Amino acid sequence: MRARELAEQFPVVSLTTDALTAARAMGDQRHPGLIVCDDDGRPHTVLPGSQVLRFLLPAYIQDDPALARVYDERSSDELMTKLSDKSVKDLLPTRQDRDELPVVDPDATTLEVAAVMVQMRSPIVAVVDESGQLLGAVTLSRLFEVLFPGEPSAG
Repeated sequence: MRARELAEQFPVVSLTTDALTAARAMGDQRHPGLIVCDDDGRPHTVLPGSQVLRFLLPAYIQDDPALARVYDERSSDELMTKLSDKSVKDLLPTRQDRDELPVVDPDATTLEVAAVMVQMRSPIVAVVDESGQLLGAVTLSRLFEVLFPGEPSAG
């Protein structure tokens, strides 16, 4: 199966999209991340949910998750307000800290898609045409659905 057959419509945000809106879209639609496109509609990067969490959590909690217990619920809720006046661009790591974009062409095989996911550590791979325009995305769950189909029902 080729990437064009695996690709599904996928939420896209821009660099200027409100960060809270983007985070809510991930949660509401249960997506592990979003594709961030430039103004010309070409993929810029993938914003994984883990990057949103990295932005929210203080470095000392990231270094030692046991320290998260010092936060009560009210304090935890206050951390979420860090998104209120930020854009998607603010959540992204600096360009030098970013991997290249997880992208495949429409003719990529399932194993090529899997290899890009592994190499980029991304649960989403953008499928782009020869001009760089986004055709859709392959998610890890969609790839697993194809690689590990359910057992046929007993008749």
